[in-house]
Amino acid sequence: MTEDTHDPPRPSIHKHGFSVMSLLVLGLVSGAVAAAALAMGLARELLAVVAGGGLALGIYLGMSPRVASQWERAVVLRLGKFIGLRGPGLFWIVPLLDRVVIWVDMRVRTTGFAAERTLTRDTVPVNVDAVLFWQVADAERAALGLEDYEEAVAWAAQTALREIIGKTDLAEMLAGRDVLDASMQRLIDERARNWGITVTSVEIRDVVIPQALEDAMSRRAQAEREKQARVILGDAEVEISKKFSDAAAVYRDDPIALQLRSLNLLYEGMKERGTLMIVPSSMADSMGSSSYAGLAAYAQQHMQGNGKGANGGSH
Repeated sequence: MTEDTHDPPRPSIHKHGFSVMSLLVLGLVSGAVAAAALAMGLARELLAVVAGGGLALGIYLGMSPRVASQWERAVVLRLGKFIGLRGPGLFWIVPLLDRVVIWVDMRVRTTGFAAERTLTRDTVPVNVDAVLFWQVADAERAALGLEDYEEAVAWAAQTALREIIGKTDLAEMLAGRDVLDASMQRLIDERARNWGITVTSVEIRDVVIPQALEDAMSRRAQAEREKQARVILGDAEVEISKKFSDAAAVYRDDPIALQLRSLNLLYEGMKERGTLMIVPSSMADSMGSSSYAGLAAYAQQHMQGNGKGANGGSH
């Protein structure tokens, strides 16, 4: 099962943009009208009418100032016709005639998308999760050319992912994710460029294959490791056999070296306490009786020394 993709909360593309400037304009206009009416000395009934009109004028003019954040652009229509982009910062519109239809976020955005049970080129069903990083480069084209540019980008990314999977073998997908990321980025960018959107990067997060195929691939990898281990062991055996062959050539040309090696083997075998060694007669003849007797005496002395050490340790 693939991991659920959760996109981060999106900033609102439909907002009013009112700020403290709207309240400031409302207070200044209504207060100025009321102060002018009092200065003119109007009657009480007429003063109330003028104050009400001032309040209405203040509300109307208070709808004019709008504030866009640093990363936002406001698309403004006047009587249904595009007149330009506004922002960042403070800008003014004509109330009732102008309308901010959409606020475009110019920051880099992320969109998670997935393709479930999509066949690769070698007919293997896979589940793939990926994430797309994109940014609005032309707010006018993105806002006026598409009903919902965020949804369009998500659908374009998903169809591109399925298309790339269908053209790629499973082995290439598992080994070369960087190549797939670059291919998808190029394909999605070609589609989104006409919408005023730039694709920054695409990253594959996870590739899930069927469990049976995963087990088979695991057994194959284990067999490959065992094969490599056997090859290394065989190479070591060949190298050791060459060393033995070189040693045999030295011993063949130098009988004294062979005799010394024989004595060393006997010494190594008789060092351990209680060791019984059977020496071939041919080996004993080649060593000589004096050598064999010396080795036997040394072994007996070595065993007696170990015995005394053990008895001393027990006391």
